[in-house]
Amino acid sequence: MKTTFLIAGFALALTPALPRSGAAQDARLERLTPEARVLVTTVIDSARAVGLPTEPLVDRALEGASKRAPDALIAAAIRRLAGDLGRARAALGPGTPQPELVAAADALRAGASPEVLVRLREALGDRHLAVPLGVTADLTARGVPADTAAGIVIALARSVSDGQLLALQRNVERDIALGAAPLAAAGGLLSAGADTQAAGLEIQSAGSTPPPRSTPPRKP
Repeated sequence: MKTTFLIAGFALALTPALPRSGAAQDARLERLTPEARVLVTTVIDSARAVGLPTEPLVDRALEGASKRAPDALIAAAIRRLAGDLGRARAALGPGTPQPELVAAADALRAGASPEVLVRLREALGDRHLAVPLGVTADLTARGVPADTAAGIVIALARSVSDGQLLALQRNVERDIALGAAPLAAAGGLLSAGADTQAAGLEIQSAGSTPPPRSTPPRKP
């Protein structure tokens, strides 16, 4: 089954334009030049035909239009994203929600392999993967080896919430901006995550402790 999805994703760039479809009628694509619209619609129709989400493709095309990117560059970006979405679905499974597919595609684009995506899925079980995948993509894009980034994220995601994981990611961004090496900054996440988990447990424990009972005044 994985081979089938990989072939389908690869074929997106080669599939000819389909007959008139919903993508061709999407008013938002009127912001593109006629030439770009034809190229983008071809990819969007092909993605829809194999069951891939098309909204991320529309968003990417509109982003390119807002930046006044050349038509060929917009089309290439859309084809690349469609291919990454196909590879992400092949790794994570056909029922993967769109936010997770988009985050996984970002991770692939940053340099992670499909095996890294599978590792995250197997390690984190039924947990929603959009944030862990997004943090993995961000760390990888900043220069942390993908396998190392995935290992750090897996260790953290088992003990902290998505919000805490995003806060730790921002700490890495800050440290790198201040001059820290990406790998060293990412490595500091583990100790920071342990501190975050301990603080959370302390707060939870304090919140569950009943207040001391006041002693009624003695009668004279």
